[in-house]
Amino acid sequence: VQLVESGGGLVQAGDSLRLSCAASGSTFSIVAMGWYRQAPGKQRESVAGITTGGDSTNYADSVKGRFTISISRDNAKNTMYLQMNSLKPETTAVYYCMALHYGGGQRSWGQGTQVTVSS
Repeated sequence: VQLVESGGGLVQAGDSLRLSCAASGSTFSIVAMGWYRQAPGKQRESVAGITTGGDSTNYADSVKGRFTISISRDNAKNTMYLQMNSLKPETTAVYYCMALHYGGGQRSWGQGTQVTVSS
């Protein structure tokens, strides 16, 4: 599975961004996808997750009410989105896309996309 993120950039506090993650390859084995982020000097943390059917989502407390995760499927290609509103400087991080595979818990990762929020 290949995961390619896009949509990051430099914005001001209060602005919005929409991240995308396109999954290709053996996507049939993916059962869930998620967004993680890693700020400088900090550990990677979970931001939001969603099942491939879109019927279940979860969010980190710090982003609830401001971020929305969604997913779409087209010809076995999954595309996951993260709509980020009311961005704060502490949102600054590299955002990674993750795909969880069926059985065994194997995870695939994207290369990351930088989100920088200036105050």
